[in-house]
Amino acid sequence: MANVLEREYILEIIANTTDICLRIETAAAIGKFDGIHIGHRRLLEEILSRKKDGLAACVFTFDPPPSRFFGSPDGRELTTREEKRLLFERMGVDILIEFPLDRVTAATPPVSFARDILAGQMNARFVAAGADLSFGAEGAGNAELLREMSTQLGFAFKTIDKVCLDGEEVSSTLVRAKVEQGEMGAVCKLLGMPYLVAGNVVWGNQIGRKLGFPTINILPDKNKLLPPNGVYFSGVYVGGKSYRAITNVGYKPTVADGKVMGVESYLYDFDQDIYGQPVEVSLYSFHRPERKFESVEALRRQLEADIAAGASRFGSP
Repeated sequence: MANVLEREYILEIIANTTDICLRIETAAAIGKFDGIHIGHRRLLEEILSRKKDGLAACVFTFDPPPSRFFGSPDGRELTTREEKRLLFERMGVDILIEFPLDRVTAATPPVSFARDILAGQMNARFVAAGADLSFGAEGAGNAELLREMSTQLGFAFKTIDKVCLDGEEVSSTLVRAKVEQGEMGAVCKLLGMPYLVAGNVVWGNQIGRKLGFPTINILPDKNKLLPPNGVYFSGVYVGGKSYRAITNVGYKPTVADGKVMGVESYLYDFDQDIYGQPVEVSLYSFHRPERKFESVEALRRQLEADIAAGASRFGSP
């Protein structure tokens, strides 16, 4: 058995294939993991704790997410594929399986999934899942089926109960509702971290720089769920360092006619050329709604006020 403790925490990603053959024994977590909230983290803690037993921490999820594949009216995600990869690696997950979801794989009988994929291809020796787990054709597979099959398939199984916060069950649905309402403080509690929007810095219209407030721009994934348009107190992580920031989520109506959704941030104590570099924007709290100003000068005055408000909110670096 390979010694997982001696491995570097570099995430191995298995994507775009159903041909999985893991030789190392694994502790596996199954789920959609949209948002990676504190309930998901409780589940992931179970498999990460099995590293001490020499098992590799393995996450099994689907790509595309079931909500998008099955035609949900709103298939937007709390956490994009790239963001999940980033967070799983940071948490110390060893292997991420992004299992292709199509008509054939969606019709996999639950027993076949447990026997052939989970115990066979994934070499699972420990499996953790939420009590509301569903898998296989028509979602007929559940936690009880895995528990019944676990002994004959050679893995231990543990069901993780829902986590409650302030009297409510934590779920992706609850997180989604809070994001849509712009309640970023509540979102932070539910996720165990601020709401993340990750991407590479792109060229903007340079208006901020011309006004004396240079900013960085990212274009979020089209499937990313964003909070209401407006200005947020935020933080930006780039180049291994975190910066205080204020961020505008929206269309920049004063200076742009197009309807391109963007995330634009002004970083305090920062003036570097980072075009093309990956950044992570963390949205802490809502400051004001986005609106169109009567002139660029009026916009400049508002930006000054926003930056002053952010400096007051954050205090000294």
